[in-house]
Amino acid sequence: MTSLTDLREVVDVVIGVDTHVLTHSAAAIDARTGGVLGEVTVEATAEGYARLIELADSAGMLRVWAIEGTGGHGAGLTRYLERRQEVVVELDRPERARRRNGAKSDPLDAIRAAREALARTRLGTPRAAGDRQALSVLMAARRSAVAAGTDAQRQVFSLVIAAPEPLRARLRGQKPPQMLTTAAALRVHASWDRETIATVTVLRSLARRARALADEAAIHEKAILAIVRSWRPDLLDQPGIGPIVAATVLCAWSHPGRIHSEAAFAMLAGVAPIPATSGRVTNRHRLNRYGDRQLNRALHTIALSRLRYDDRSRQYAQRRTSEGKTPREIRRCLKRYIARDLYRLLEAGPTTP
Repeated sequence: MTSLTDLREVVDVVIGVDTHVLTHSAAAIDARTGGVLGEVTVEATAEGYARLIELADSAGMLRVWAIEGTGGHGAGLTRYLERRQEVVVELDRPERARRRNGAKSDPLDAIRAAREALARTRLGTPRAAGDRQALSVLMAARRSAVAAGTDAQRQVFSLVIAAPEPLRARLRGQKPPQMLTTAAALRVHASWDRETIATVTVLRSLARRARALADEAAIHEKAILAIVRSWRPDLLDQPGIGPIVAATVLCAWSHPGRIHSEAAFAMLAGVAPIPATSGRVTNRHRLNRYGDRQLNRALHTIALSRLRYDDRSRQYAQRRTSEGKTPREIRRCLKRYIARDLYRLLEAGPTTP
């Protein structure tokens, strides 16, 4: 994220864009007065993006684009603008102004986006493309394969419980991998009744699906590991960090300078305690449930691994236990320290061009 004193001191015009699947609505706002200089709704195509450039050119040369969803519906527009060396800032979760009488439309949202960018002292830059986007795509595909494979395994287990006794006897007591292997090799016999035939057919189909999805997830993980090793192999040298955790951290961080401080990185990860003082209670904090929950889960995985295998982390836990901290509080503290160390490593370490 970029730190600014006042966006009005830097540009003349802010173009706010409310992005959707098929159309984008844009509004050009005078940076000094907040007045609307022009509005347009275009198709989300190259021709539509060119019309947005025409709107920006008619409004002023010193400009910045405030786009909602630069990694989603606005990804195509963001790439188009960056190729033209336009300045783009990201409004990931805009703090919507209160709408009187529920007033809402795409042009109004575009105007709000531009004015919100003017009101912020820190603005986020879009996440990088290239290796970061490749990791993001592979991680999404792997998560989908793992989730679907897990569902198939659960269905196999549930069917075995209610299956006819000959099938139950054959599969009872087996571990999930062995159960899938056995179920995938089942054969249908013509002498069986209709219930048994249907159960065997479905068990075999689900088991083969689960094994295929496991193979797909392994292929994605291999590709993820190759990218992490070529981009930031230093992450894999850290205790408790494997390819999936490293990829999660890299997708959230993206590139040097995007997140302005280690405290901001901790807030992004949801591991920065939130003050909750009131009256005479002046040293109370509550759990931060916001931020990137995938990144939070990655830090939790690192903390659990280090508490089990890392000597320094175990010594830290013992010391904090003697001070009266609970295991849960110790894990939260450790996750905050891990966020700090990771941020410093990411910002200072080697990166590819």
